[in-house]
Amino acid sequence: MTAKKGIAILGSTGSIGTQALEVFESYESYFELVVLTAHSNADLLIEQALKYKPNTVVIVDESKLQLVKTALQHEDIKVFAGEESLSQVVAFHDVHIVLTALVGYAGLKPTLAAIEAKKNIALANKETLVVAGELVTRLAKENGVNIYPVDSEHSAIFQCLAGEFHNPIEKIYLTASGGPFRGWKKEALATVTPQQALKHPNWSMGAKITIDSATLMNKGLEVIEAKWLFQLAPDQIDVIVHPQSIVHSLVQFEDGSMKAQMGLPDMKLPIQYALTYPDRFKTDFPRFNFLDYPQLTFEKPDRETFLNLNLAYEAMELGGTAACAINAANEITVQAFLDQKIGFLQIAEINEKVMRTVEFVQTPSYEDYVHIDTLARQKAIELIG
Repeated sequence: MTAKKGIAILGSTGSIGTQALEVFESYESYFELVVLTAHSNADLLIEQALKYKPNTVVIVDESKLQLVKTALQHEDIKVFAGEESLSQVVAFHDVHIVLTALVGYAGLKPTLAAIEAKKNIALANKETLVVAGELVTRLAKENGVNIYPVDSEHSAIFQCLAGEFHNPIEKIYLTASGGPFRGWKKEALATVTPQQALKHPNWSMGAKITIDSATLMNKGLEVIEAKWLFQLAPDQIDVIVHPQSIVHSLVQFEDGSMKAQMGLPDMKLPIQYALTYPDRFKTDFPRFNFLDYPQLTFEKPDRETFLNLNLAYEAMELGGTAACAINAANEITVQAFLDQKIGFLQIAEINEKVMRTVEFVQTPSYEDYVHIDTLARQKAIELIG
């Protein structure tokens, strides 16, 4: 038996993090759990620490530090707090792979720290590549680090490319469920509530990503992420709506052949593949049966009604800090919609205004990304009023 693979799960209390722990539980003889982190959900972090006994936990919200320390005082578990700690724990010598499952921009800094510490990345935080794809992919190359995608669509592309890495990609198709409002027009969308938007037809995800799925921004962010993961030009990435969510994405090669990765919608499969690559471990997940799905359908996304997808393509074409600005604005507008401060359609409207008005840097440094992220958030807050 080879030595166990040490994992750090950044964001262990979120949707991806909790499912990753289920994967870990199935293969405890293969993995060692080194680090668990949470933003502010101290209760669940304590529960996870007591159950899984990691070497270290981090609670980002420093006001919860004492609570976590007290709860774990009789355990052999180190406890840290604050954002800086995330960037320190990923560099621990017994960490081999870092699962970045933080929500939003918060994932960027610790992911960069992990890359600089030469740790492989299982990336569930698409915003890291959306915001700073050029910087992240360059550093990964310089440090000999692999980035294994966890998003179901990017995992599907990655799986289709196994054994094909020497063959150029002609095009990829990212599939989208269409979300809860597929087929709706603007008039109907003007009055939708957060409760309606949070009812995703196929996937169980956190609130932020579920709203992004409803606005098609999630697909837009995935388009930008795919550009960096697979080194593609914008015109090589297409989006197709596939309501059944069985075909997770497709690759078209230069000879015209297409490969698709298929299966029931279950995030544990791409999480597991990223953590065990290049191996496939046996699972007891439910199996797909063609007879349960006699029809798989595909249609064009409605980019006139769901403007966020167009904005993401535009940001990808512009390059520089455009995607950073739109991501920052979107994090603010989604929260404002959840807080019922703005309507559903205003999410894209404000995102567009921010992207068009905030400062733009064509060849940004890390500091430029931080600066633009701050400016875009301020501008979005100002526009929400």
